[in-house]
Order: sequence, then structure tokens, then C-alpha cells
Amino acid sequence: MTRRPSRPLVALTCGDPAGIGPEIAAAALADRALAAQARLVALGPAALRPRDVPEIARHEAGALDGPGWIATETDGAWELGRVQASAGRAALAALRLGHELALEGQVDALVTGPVSKEALHLAGERVEGQTELLGRWCGVARCEMLAIAGQLRVLLLTRHMPLAQALASITTERVLDHLRLLDDGLRALGLDRPRLALAGLNPHAGEHGLLGHEEDDLLRPAVEAARAAGVDVAGPVSPDSVFLAASEGRYDGVLALYHDQAFIPIKLLSRDGGITLLLGLPYLRLSPVHGTAFDLAGTGRARPANLIAALRQAAEWGRLRRQARSGR
Repeated sequence: MTRRPSRPLVALTCGDPAGIGPEIAAAALADRALAAQARLVALGPAALRPRDVPEIARHEAGALDGPGWIATETDGAWELGRVQASAGRAALAALRLGHELALEGQVDALVTGPVSKEALHLAGERVEGQTELLGRWCGVARCEMLAIAGQLRVLLLTRHMPLAQALASITTERVLDHLRLLDDGLRALGLDRPRLALAGLNPHAGEHGLLGHEEDDLLRPAVEAARAAGVDVAGPVSPDSVFLAASEGRYDGVLALYHDQAFIPIKLLSRDGGITLLLGLPYLRLSPVHGTAFDLAGTGRARPANLIAALRQAAEWGRLRRQARSGR
């Protein structure tokens, strides 16, 4: 019997082939320090495979010791640096295979390269992004994005939608559900009793109604209900201070109410190490915080640090999950 290598096996999708995903994936595959921590199998069109990375069949992934590449379907060429349907279809094919490998337990974690939402739409998938797709394919009731930069961990209540629509979708019930999800997710990562904070919506969290009523009408009832359910949560806390406090370790996680409320502090603090984790999936899925960077594609100036950080964290959490399943 062939002995399975002990290092975690992490699948990496190359993302949109017209963006920087393929070149930072190639850099990650060549990183020797990363190779000592994890075995990487990249997923994407055969034309993107680095020459020194062998192409393998899907059933051979488990026996990998070094990096490998599984070719995924393409139905046409693409041009670097712009949105196009052919690139969207190629990104979808790689993502679908990564999902299948992770769901079947053939890999310990899945890390996804950046995709273009517009290209996905052109390819026929009119979705917010990979989060919604993976949640649908897994058949889970809730799947939400946790952004991480150092000690700062931020869960999003709403993701990619117009701000007016995001604000209109804030309800006490949704806030309570997401506070519970954040508490459960952080406990699964090894935090026994996470200290949470709920970000306010208005300046200074409404100043007791002087600057808005959403905190009193929607947010405080959710905090009270969460506390009654055993969740350790403060708030709503003024959004101009809660993220700094969390980055200094005063909170283990923050629930943000809309996309940019979360990602402005995450990207300011990430220093090329920002990652996202999906809570609610039956497998580990991580991603770097940046996008396709079409303006950098093919220039050689794209930096792989965020992707390598995501792969390192995926390997570590994948190793711990494997040990927990085996009872070690």
C-alpha cells in the first residue's frame, strides 16, 4: 500500500486566467518554504501550468509529494487584463473541481484564486461571487465570509451588493444569526469563548438616537438575544473604534454590517497577509483578500504574499482538522 504523505494536501484554483491568479499561483507552487508545510495541487487550464509542475490525473492527487497540476476545461482563449466570458468559464471549471475535491475529502483544504464577478456573469453565473456559488453547491443554509488580518477577524452581514440594498437588509434576526455563526466559527478554530463585538451602523453608534435609530431599533435587541443564548458580545460599538480595538486583541471577532465597513480596516492592516475564510461550509475554504488586478496581469509585478499566507493558514487548519478527525 502506498503511504500517504503526512503534509496537508491543499487544492488551489487559479482564478480568472486573465488576471494575476495564474502568476501568483505559479509563485506559490515554487515556494520552497511553503512546500515544506503543504502539498499543493493547482487547478486550472493546462496552458497555465508551469513547466516544472507535473500534470496529474484527479485520482492521483492524494499520493502527491511535491506540487501537481490538474487541468480543467476551457472552451476558448482569453486576453490578459480584461473581463471576458471565456475567462469566466475557465474560472468556474476550476472552482467546480476544487469544490468537488474538498467535498469528497480528497484534499484537506481549498484555496481559491481571485475571480471577476463580471466575468462570472458573462459566463452565465449571475452571483455575488465564489461565496454564494460554493454555498449553493454545498447545499448549506448559510455561508458567510470571515476576513482575517492579524488579530482582526471580521464577519460580514452583507457582501457584494449596493450599499442602499445592504442597509435595507439589516434586521435583528439576521444580526442575531450572524453573531451565532461567528461564535460557532471561532470556536471551531480553537477559541473556547470568543469575545465578539457588533459594529454600529451610524457615527458613534448612533449617540443614543441623536445620529440614527438603527442601533436602538435593530442592533441592541440582537445583542441582548445573543447574550441570552450564551454569546459573549459587546455593542453596538462605534464603527470608528471597534476595528482598532479588535486588531489590538480586545475582541476575537467583529460582525460588520456591510462590505466596505469590513474590508477597509482589513486591507489597511493586512500587509500582504489578509485572507478570508468561509464559515458554514463542510470543508475549509480560504482565499486572499485581493482581486484579479487586471492592470497588473502579465506585468510581473503581482505579489504572491497574500496567496501564500492563505495557503499556509489552510495547511495549518487542515492539519488540525485531520488530527481532530483521527482522534490524535
